[in-house]
Amino acid sequence: MIIFLYGQDTYRMREKLKEMIERYKKIHKSGLNLKYFNDFTNLKDEIRQVPMFKEKKLAVIADVFANLDFKEKFLENKKDFLKTEDIILFYQEGEINKNNSLFKFLKKNAKSQEFKFLGGQRLKTWIKKEFDRYETEIDSGVLEKLIEYIGNDLWRMSNEIKKLASFKNNKRVRVEDVELLVRSKIETDIFKTIDAIAEKNKKQALKLLHKHLEKGDSPLYLLSMINYQFRNLLIVKDFIEKHKPYDVILKKSGLHPFVVKKTYYQSQKFTFQELKKIYQKIFKVDLDIKTGRIQPEIALDLLITEI
Repeated sequence: MIIFLYGQDTYRMREKLKEMIERYKKIHKSGLNLKYFNDFTNLKDEIRQVPMFKEKKLAVIADVFANLDFKEKFLENKKDFLKTEDIILFYQEGEINKNNSLFKFLKKNAKSQEFKFLGGQRLKTWIKKEFDRYETEIDSGVLEKLIEYIGNDLWRMSNEIKKLASFKNNKRVRVEDVELLVRSKIETDIFKTIDAIAEKNKKQALKLLHKHLEKGDSPLYLLSMINYQFRNLLIVKDFIEKHKPYDVILKKSGLHPFVVKKTYYQSQKFTFQELKKIYQKIFKVDLDIKTGRIQPEIALDLLITEI
């Protein structure tokens, strides 16, 4: 039997692979016939051998679509593998060319399962089940806030859910808890844009900004994040100008330690006067957008080029 797991959602794929391997180990106690392959000759020799304990073998073959030698030899001997009673499990992360001959063969002859990124109600259901695993109740709005901050990255989502459940210790998770403990993906990424601005690399800053816009991020929200970061830079820079040590800035700035750490480094690249001028420009752009004087996307472009 041939099984084919593939797709871009690597979190759910690996969970499925783990589940299948654990189920195999429960039935076949010795564990001697579970093996991993990326070489065709070794795979063929293993399948031909009679197992010592009369167990079905489980051969896991991961990420071999770029291995031309393996693909050609496997397809040349495909009839042998179709007849086997052992389990051959192909595992391929990421995008696959649907015209690939190995892909076509597996789609036709294997038990296949594609793992696409979750979205909409399916993503909400998955998040809710994760909280249920930790026996943690959530307020309405928590699902939407987590998706707004993290998107469909289940690796990060699972870690953040575990962190929230641990923090609340069986108490109800509220939207404020998410806002306190979970860093928005946009907020994290916007540091890269600020870094590019600080390096006077306007081309890179504009490129990063347009990446956000292409993904559908709101221009007004992006502006609010830029405003938030430069306000933090001003706060930290003011402490530095007054010769306050780092530990004092941590205690008295009122900012999260992560924010202080990042802005402390970035603030070295601006003078206090530069930061004041940039902050004033951000205020003006915000006012121009809200009064309808300029389109938000154009305003953001102009802001970056004028900084």
